[in-house]
Amino acid sequence: MLTALQTGNNAQHLWMIAAGLGVGFLLVTGLVVFLMRKSFQIRREGQREELAASAPRTANPSAFMTASMQGVIQQLREQEKELERLHKIEKERAEQTERLSEEVTRNMPAGLLVVNATGIISSSNPAAEQVLGIRGLAFRRYSEALGASTDLTKLIEECLSSGKIFRREEVEHLPPAGDMRHLGVTISPIRRGEGKISGAICLLTDLTELAALQQRIQLKENLAALGELSAGIAHEFKNALATISGYAQMIQSESAEAEALDYAKRILEQTRNITHVVTEFLKYARPLEIPDERVALQTMVERVVAEVGETLPQVKIRWEGTFGEAEGDEGLLRQALLNLARNAAEACAITEGGGQVVVNGDTVHGENVEFQRIRVADNGPGIPAIVLPKLFRPFFTTKAKGTGLGLAVVQKIVVQHGGQVQVRNRPEGGAEFIVTLPMPRAVPEAVESKQVSI
Repeated sequence: MLTALQTGNNAQHLWMIAAGLGVGFLLVTGLVVFLMRKSFQIRREGQREELAASAPRTANPSAFMTASMQGVIQQLREQEKELERLHKIEKERAEQTERLSEEVTRNMPAGLLVVNATGIISSSNPAAEQVLGIRGLAFRRYSEALGASTDLTKLIEECLSSGKIFRREEVEHLPPAGDMRHLGVTISPIRRGEGKISGAICLLTDLTELAALQQRIQLKENLAALGELSAGIAHEFKNALATISGYAQMIQSESAEAEALDYAKRILEQTRNITHVVTEFLKYARPLEIPDERVALQTMVERVVAEVGETLPQVKIRWEGTFGEAEGDEGLLRQALLNLARNAAEACAITEGGGQVVVNGDTVHGENVEFQRIRVADNGPGIPAIVLPKLFRPFFTTKAKGTGLGLAVVQKIVVQHGGQVQVRNRPEGGAEFIVTLPMPRAVPEAVESKQVSI
């Protein structure tokens, strides 16, 4: 009994201890939960305060709108600065490209003309002004600057009207002051896509020296072939004429009949004329030996002027300008110049008021060499336009007793000396023959090198 009672008391005591432990655990757990919730609450309030400090308060709509507009304005200013920077870069790039284009156009060796749809020259480079011999081409009507009826004007007009492209055309152009020039022309229309023609581009190249060189080479080849062909024929002609002349002289010496003597006389006259023609032809056809000697042109011109003045005293002939030296044969050059001066004096001998002949000299600068130009001008009636292209052909003459070989021989002599001869009618009346001869190149003097002793 006592043992059972003690056992009950012990059980009750253990239950009370367990209950106390459970209550204590609950209290501790509750305290921990409370503390954690408090900590979370404090952290959340701190985050709200940070957000409130960084963001505008929405309690005032006007302040929020002002702050938003200021942000947008700031972004627009930054974008505006970026656009200005990009625009400046593009502007500098465009200016650099334009400067490069102007430099390329200005330094082009070929002439450049840009003509707009209204026929105004909108652009030109210095080479074009030099080739055409015309200053101030820009902003002028092309038909006015180049001439209304010139070949170049016609090509540009057709290109603007039909869009036709002209490649490597050759035209002749006469500058306002100067000699006839041969030009190489390429003309192309300017289009915007497949639309209408808005203008034309014209490229010009001066082919005058090249054309003259080709003409001289062709003439030399023709003269060489003609000389080989005609030398034998002329020799046989001279033998036959000598035989005929011999028989005519025999008739004159042995016959006493007047009629026979008259026939013999006529035969001798005709054989002399034919012999003269054959001799002149041989001079033209025979190759010339040109020595490398320097010829003082002024002394030669003075002699020619004096001789023509004595032969035709009714014509006033004089020389002016400057004359240098040429390489070649003095006798041949004198023969050519004398022929030109005599022809000029004879052409103006019948001019009312007295004929005048002027032999003028000056220097022309080429690409690599200087040329002596000699002009023989007269105030005669001039040369018909239909005759001009034929003047230097062998056996072509406008004189009643001419052989037609005088000017042909002149051309041969000048060409064999590396020059050229041209003819034209002067605007003020009369004709003018122009002889161009290359001047001797200056040989650099040898400089002796002196050793420097150390």
